[in-house]
Amino acid sequence: MTKAFHSSGDVIADRRAGYAKMLADGGDFSAAAELMQQALELAPDWAAGWDLLGSYCDKAGDTAGAISAWRHVEALDDAGVFGAQLKLAVHGAAAAGQGTAVSYVEALFDQYAPQFEESLVGKLGYRVPEILDDLVRAEMERLGIEQFQRGLDLGCGTGLMGERLRAKVAHLEGVDISAAMIAETARKGIYDRLDKAELVAALNARRADADLVTAADVFIYCGALQPVLAALVPALRPAGIVAFSLEAHDGEEAVFLRPSLRYAHGVNATRDAVIAAGLEILRFETVVLRFDRGAPITGIIVVARKPPNVLTAANDGSETGGDVAA
Repeated sequence: MTKAFHSSGDVIADRRAGYAKMLADGGDFSAAAELMQQALELAPDWAAGWDLLGSYCDKAGDTAGAISAWRHVEALDDAGVFGAQLKLAVHGAAAAGQGTAVSYVEALFDQYAPQFEESLVGKLGYRVPEILDDLVRAEMERLGIEQFQRGLDLGCGTGLMGERLRAKVAHLEGVDISAAMIAETARKGIYDRLDKAELVAALNARRADADLVTAADVFIYCGALQPVLAALVPALRPAGIVAFSLEAHDGEEAVFLRPSLRYAHGVNATRDAVIAAGLEILRFETVVLRFDRGAPITGIIVVARKPPNVLTAANDGSETGGDVAA
């Protein structure tokens, strides 16, 4: 089977797909979908082509056609790199998962890495690292923390959060699911260590050694918050601090999947989840995170602390606690 991102393996099919893209770029999504259907008659096992067809049908208002196309993608894309299940879930044709669609997120950011900062900061007014950093700094001053010993930046991306943390942390580690993102940030020399890993796996590999954990716009790809916090809390030292952002919604649902394929979390449900995880809330605010197609995206910013002098299996029954500071 041909499952390449950019080529069907058939020259004529690729040519028709190219013409379809030109039509789509001009806003004629119905015509683009028709040409993609012709291309797929020549290359019926081309997962990327079916994904394009789904996108064109969706933008043309042909929801049934989009769902049918993404059903083909789901059948062809064993690894799930095209996020077909998420796209079907948004249209009510599948259940939204409770965890991270790992292959989809990895492929998304591998593709996005070269233009990540220009798009996010330059065009969308992205402010999350700045906001989180300001709140962490305020809590450091309030708690009398001069410096953190060991920090972990989850979903470190190109290092936008790490750049702000560097002076506050003696040893700073970055973790990201995308190898391309890791490569981009490695050039900057911000982190003492970088690892490519899925975040829950990365957290489960640690045992109460971090006194600062940050996650800037990371949990929006994770679905349910409770499993993430269940992995995160044991990775923190007693009195350790976690700072993270979420996209917010005002409904009763704890979490739902947006058409952007990012998860939005309920404000009250998030507060309850943080408390249930055993964390003390230090800051809990709703703010504008960035803009999307000109519209503000409202989010939740959380800064919380693991209580001091906590006994857990993670620290082998030895009571540790007290100062987070160096």
